[in-house]
Amino acid sequence: MSYDANWVQPMRDELTGLGIKELKTPEEVDEVLSVGKGTVLVVVNSVCGCAAGNARPAVAMALKHEAVPDTVVTVFAGQDLEATARARSYFEGYPPSSPSVALLKDGKMAAMVERQEIEGRSPREIAGVLTEAFDRFCTRRSAAVATGLGC
Repeated sequence: MSYDANWVQPMRDELTGLGIKELKTPEEVDEVLSVGKGTVLVVVNSVCGCAAGNARPAVAMALKHEAVPDTVVTVFAGQDLEATARARSYFEGYPPSSPSVALLKDGKMAAMVERQEIEGRSPREIAGVLTEAFDRFCTRRSAAVATGLGC
C-alpha cells in the first residue's frame, strides 16, 4: 500500500528541511549504502504518530550533536516501497520496522533504533540513544557545533 504523495509531503519535509537526502529508488539506496566507507544514518520515515512526535524530532536534535554521521539519508515506508525494502536489506539482523533509525559504519550495521524503542519514549531520550551511537562510531564534527549553532 502506498500513501498519497500530497498527504505525506509535510512528513518528508520535516527531514529534508534538515538537509537529509531522500532516497526514492533502490538504485539511489545502493548508490549511498553500497559504498561501505564512513558512517551513514538511515531514517526510515513513517506516517505513524511515533514518527511525528518522537522519531523525526529526535533525529533533528541528534544532528545538532558534536559528532555526526558522514551521510544522513531517509526512505519513506508506505510510499517509496522499493527504496525502503532495499534500505532494509542493508539492516542485517533486524526485521522491518518503521519508523526506525539505522547507523551503518563502513557498510556494516553499527546501531539501530527500532519502532519498539521509539514508541513511548521522548524525542530527547531517543536523541540520547542516537548521540551515544554517534559518539561511538562517528568522527565528523557537526556544522552546527563548529559554527556555534549546536546545543
